Amino acid sequence: MTGLQETESPGPLLEARGISKRFGRVQALEDVDFDVHAGEVVALVGDNGAGKSTLIKAIAGINLADEGRIYFRGEEVRISTPNDAVTLGIATVYQDLALCDNLDVVANLFLGQEEIAAGPGGVLRELDETEMEERAHELMEHLAVTIPNLRSKVGSLSGGQRQQVAIARAMLGDPAVVMLDEPTAALGIRQTAQVLGLVKRLRDDGHGVVVISHNLENVFAVADRIHVLRLGHSAGVFSTGTTAKGDIVAAITGADESGPLVIDMPRAEATAVAGA
Repeated sequence: MTGLQETESPGPLLEARGISKRFGRVQALEDVDFDVHAGEVVALVGDNGAGKSTLIKAIAGINLADEGRIYFRGEEVRISTPNDAVTLGIATVYQDLALCDNLDVVANLFLGQEEIAAGPGGVLRELDETEMEERAHELMEHLAVTIPNLRSKVGSLSGGQRQQVAIARAMLGDPAVVMLDEPTAALGIRQTAQVLGLVKRLRDDGHGVVVISHNLENVFAVADRIHVLRLGHSAGVFSTGTTAKGDIVAAITGADESGPLVIDMPRAEATAVAGA
């Protein structure tokens, strides 16, 4: 894990500008701006169908935007495939986690990027189990992940532990930005606390963290800013330090139709949302 906060410029790590996406007759996103800085957690909230997942998938290279630009570390980039995003340093953990229940924690962490043994074993493509286990232990210890035995089958773990494994796997390559889709969905109080603690540690390590969530309690517990989407449009960008939950609910539901809001933005670089 690297000290990202020491090396990043003051501008956003990731910027999306004027993102629009249509699926047939459905305008899923229209002229949406979004950004996240190093050492910051930005929550992306809104009702079902607001466009949250569509925006994340456009940034992750799954569903390409019809219009708009993406900037990474201040330079315009083209993300056409998920590999493009990963190569840049953007990792995504989706709600289904994509874990293999029949494999242990170490195997899941290195799935698709296994370490090959050196020497004669490399000729036969033997896995370097010792190296993978040592790296897994180092990563889990750094992230303070609460899994006693890394050789436990993932299928035997709790929901919170599984979520931590999925996030740790995304962090194996030390990405600058990690996007988490509903990381606390269907978790109990204790498991939710474990996952939220991990999100805070990622922020403290200097990563830019994007969290999609319907749970405003969890959002206010970890987020520095909240970006609200409503019916495919930006409905406001709020600082959690100066915003009440009622303001977020009003933006989500459209109770305040006065237009997009920017309340007490903590970053000089953060700009007004749609229409700015």
